[in-house]
Amino acid sequence: MSTLRYIKDLLLRNKYKYIAGVIFLLCVDILQLIMPKILEAATDLLETGTLTRDMLASFAVALVLVAVGIAVFRFLFRYTLYGVSRSIELSFRNRLYAHLQRLSANFFNTHKTGDIMAHVTNDMNNVTFATGQGVIFAVDCLLMPVASLVMMWQTGGLSLTAASFAPIFVLAVLIFFFMRIMQNAVQKQQEAFSNLTEAARENFSGIRVIKSFVQEKHQISRFERVNEINRRANLRFIRIMSMMFPSVMLVSSLSFVIALWYGGLMVIGGTISLGEFVAFNSYLGMLIWPITALGWVANIFKRGSVSLNRINALIDEKPEISDKPGAVPLDIPGTTGEAANTRAIEFRGLTFRYPGSKEAVLEDISFAVDHGKTLAIVGRTGSGKSTLINLIPRLLSAPEGTLFINGTDINHISLSSLRSSIGFVPQETFLFSDTIKNNIDFYRGFSMDEIEKAAKIARLYDDIMEFPQKFDTIVGERGVTLSGGQKQRTAIARAVIGWPSILILDDCLSAVDTRTEENILRELRVLMEQRTCIIVSHRISAIKDADEIIVLDEGRIIERGTHDSLVGQKGYYHELYTRQLLADEIEEAE
Repeated sequence: MSTLRYIKDLLLRNKYKYIAGVIFLLCVDILQLIMPKILEAATDLLETGTLTRDMLASFAVALVLVAVGIAVFRFLFRYTLYGVSRSIELSFRNRLYAHLQRLSANFFNTHKTGDIMAHVTNDMNNVTFATGQGVIFAVDCLLMPVASLVMMWQTGGLSLTAASFAPIFVLAVLIFFFMRIMQNAVQKQQEAFSNLTEAARENFSGIRVIKSFVQEKHQISRFERVNEINRRANLRFIRIMSMMFPSVMLVSSLSFVIALWYGGLMVIGGTISLGEFVAFNSYLGMLIWPITALGWVANIFKRGSVSLNRINALIDEKPEISDKPGAVPLDIPGTTGEAANTRAIEFRGLTFRYPGSKEAVLEDISFAVDHGKTLAIVGRTGSGKSTLINLIPRLLSAPEGTLFINGTDINHISLSSLRSSIGFVPQETFLFSDTIKNNIDFYRGFSMDEIEKAAKIARLYDDIMEFPQKFDTIVGERGVTLSGGQKQRTAIARAVIGWPSILILDDCLSAVDTRTEENILRELRVLMEQRTCIIVSHRISAIKDADEIIVLDEGRIIERGTHDSLVGQKGYYHELYTRQLLADEIEEAE
């Protein structure tokens, strides 16, 4: 597949700007070619003694005008071509970010965040350099040598031009050699940068855990090892570049040695004039720079190519979960009449395995939740509770014919309509570094009255009113300025606002006290009348009023029924209930 497949349209969209930039660059090159001719004419007149003050002033004015022209067109081509590269960077980075948003949640479980950040930042910058600075140097390296050779031949003759150009062929061999070994070095350099970024991100995110366990020295040592690998990768690249440029300069210097010796003999012999010799050396200097810059151009394009391939590999990733052809919007039943008795959620003999795993996490799961009812799920850690509820908003993909929402196979429902109908509070609360208001509203455009009502349902309103900035209080990264219970209640408010038809609470009341939990659940029962609710919890107090309770163990349903019936079965649920009653009695006694 083409390396340019995801950026080709952006390059074509800006082709006229590239053409304009190249024209401005050509103007600079043409004006640079005029300068040696002015010096040649002035030198020849000076040698013959016929140069007057007026003629000298004319030559000086001509040089100033040429210099001004070069400055103007140099600004224009740099502004145009660098501007194009930044416009492409803007569109390409937006395209990459939008693609990342479409990928399934499991992708981010299997790929390091630091590596993804390196793609969006460092790799993208390398592509920008290639589409801007690389294009400028490439055009210059293609046009200037040809133009300089023509002018060298015109001023110094074929023999002097050929002799001075002979060492240039050695440059081609050198550059080809260095390009071969450069690609692997660039790849290793990018990978080392990604690992360094991930190590720093992980340490900063977990800084409180690190300090709690006094592991600063260990983490510093770990970071130093990753940083050392990054240093070695960069030093390897630097060694290659450090060998390449002096080698190129050494070979190119031979051209000046030949021009000085052979050209000097020709001036002495009268074959060429002193002015032609001066102009020839000026053109040779113009030839050497683009040839020497070939190494730099090769470096820019090689880095850009490696980075572009890394980005392409990321864009090639396909979402594990996406809308199937013919996916339909979720049909939301009404709240009265027959609709109130329909099955909102139904599992039919579901067996689920994670991709690449042979062991089933859930096995032969069958149950139904009628519209407007509340289902509770309880079980030991690792019994499959979170996996089960993650199937409902299709954060995980259920096998065909095993999970139905309002009578429709979940795989045939459009993701946007499914997820917008579900209020989901995950086990791990995540808040954004923004105001409490925006964390509850989550940029969905709810009114302030609705936000306040959601906060009251989650029993968060009184806490917010105690903050100096109230709803405009910034919660900090990951909600660090809030307590664990306040973060969970903010997440609950975010889920209930908009009054979703299905509400899922995945053990999200663990950080609040029992009394606050009872108050929240009381408010939710009023809110979720004629709506469907699924609660996962380890606390019997949170689930005892559910219409049905299922008990999971090792991915299977081992008990099901109401609170009273399960207590009477004398099984796992009864054991859990008894332990919690005893714990409550001990707590009250203390």
